[in-house]
Amino acid sequence: MNTNKLLIKELIKNKAVTAGDLALAKRKLAKKYKTSCPSNISLLRTYHELIRNRSIKKSEILEQMLKTRPIRSLSGIVNISVLTKPYPCPGKCIYCPLEKGIPKSYLSGEPAVERAKRLNYDPYLQVKKRVEMLEIEGHPTDKVELRIIGGTWSYYPKTYQEWFIKKCFQAANGTIKEKTLEQEQKTNEKAKNRIIGLSIETRPDFINEKEIKHLRQLGVTMVELGVQSTINSVLKLNQRGHGREEVIKATRLLKDAGFKILFQMMPNLPGSDLKKDEEMFKDLFLGPLFQPDLLKIYPCALLKEAPLYKKRKELNYRPYSKQQLIQLIKKIKKGIPEYVRIQRIIRDIPSEKIMAGPAKISNLRQVLSELSEKEGWQCNCIRCREIKEKYNPKEKLYLVKTEYRASEGKEIFLSFENINKKIYSLLRLRVPSEQVFIPVLKNSAVIRELHTYGPVHPIKKSNINNSAQHKGLGKELIKEAEKIAKKEFGFEKIAVISGVGARDYYRKLGYQLIDNYMVKNL
Repeated sequence: MNTNKLLIKELIKNKAVTAGDLALAKRKLAKKYKTSCPSNISLLRTYHELIRNRSIKKSEILEQMLKTRPIRSLSGIVNISVLTKPYPCPGKCIYCPLEKGIPKSYLSGEPAVERAKRLNYDPYLQVKKRVEMLEIEGHPTDKVELRIIGGTWSYYPKTYQEWFIKKCFQAANGTIKEKTLEQEQKTNEKAKNRIIGLSIETRPDFINEKEIKHLRQLGVTMVELGVQSTINSVLKLNQRGHGREEVIKATRLLKDAGFKILFQMMPNLPGSDLKKDEEMFKDLFLGPLFQPDLLKIYPCALLKEAPLYKKRKELNYRPYSKQQLIQLIKKIKKGIPEYVRIQRIIRDIPSEKIMAGPAKISNLRQVLSELSEKEGWQCNCIRCREIKEKYNPKEKLYLVKTEYRASEGKEIFLSFENINKKIYSLLRLRVPSEQVFIPVLKNSAVIRELHTYGPVHPIKKSNINNSAQHKGLGKELIKEAEKIAKKEFGFEKIAVISGVGARDYYRKLGYQLIDNYMVKNL
């Protein structure tokens, strides 16, 4: 019997429960047989082989211990990023890098870019290989959030967009015979790997009613808007090609259509400064004009591949110091509302490509986390409050309701939280503006997001104790949203911008598919 099999059986026999138990057992075995410590991936492969041979019984605790990078599936989904092919971009932004053979704004050395390059930007292979790797690492892939990245999505030809997304669904479905996009979407409703969320990156000035209707046909549920700044003078100096008004309009149109909205923001741009950046982030949430649901904070990086590198002296451009950036992001995090998720802080740009500035700090989130603990403050964003692996089935939960004005409409943010304000589940309900342009959404409330956190709970698996998923929290939030829509606002129906892979969930709750939305009469 090989050492991996011996180790798996020993771990089960001794009822190992912690990473420390695993590490100790690895060291003992390596010393005994004079070999190197086995990797978790190889042990997991052996574990599944023993399960198939019925040599051992399943152990959820052991599966969790052997999982590589558990953080990948601790938010209730697994994220898969797929890169589009290199294609011209209409933008002339001076901070944006352009590298031959790579979509604009991306660089060689970034993990997703390297994966895409190896696979010749083939969407089918990118999804297929990523799903395979996540499974090898021990992550359930039932619930996939597909993130399409690359150049400006809305500038790519519509035929390419439809083909690209169809191939992504085909890979998730495991279908071999070519089908239409609509047929692949229908198959995905009951597939093993269900795409429950789909996001694209685009510019605010490319968002209009026609574009939004096409995004819904594709199955898109979230839009990452490259906003960068809301200050007109800064946008103009950086040759962004749009202003503040385009951001405001795009945000309203997308919210009225039910989309989740993520703003990509770029502090430290030429023409801005620490004070302006601090005020800009306050501006996002002080009034109803913006109010994004999620943020990515990407401090401007000085790159040789971007025009800014040659213009830096002419513009008298000086990147912030490490300490200046840390203090700025600290102020931003302390002011973030509880209904917003800071998705990322800093991009995966290889440090050797950054010529100057604090964008080299790859562990900025960790630095800020340690700082908050030391100084006694905390970030209230959703990511910092997710329950993750600390689910306690006996804990008392409270239904929290937060209301705020946004984009000429009203937002109701519902969440189940414990006494320490850790989030188990959330729902975003919108009362749209009076300018709704999608017929099925007229005279209707709109659920823009429903999400339960904690480790991914496989769809067809019996109840497990370490996850908040499949405990009925989502259903309770939907009931509450339906009650609010009818009793407080007098709506006779409610619609959900459901991901394709989540449609079946809503059908069981009385919703039906109408014009790419799940709709229920109240």
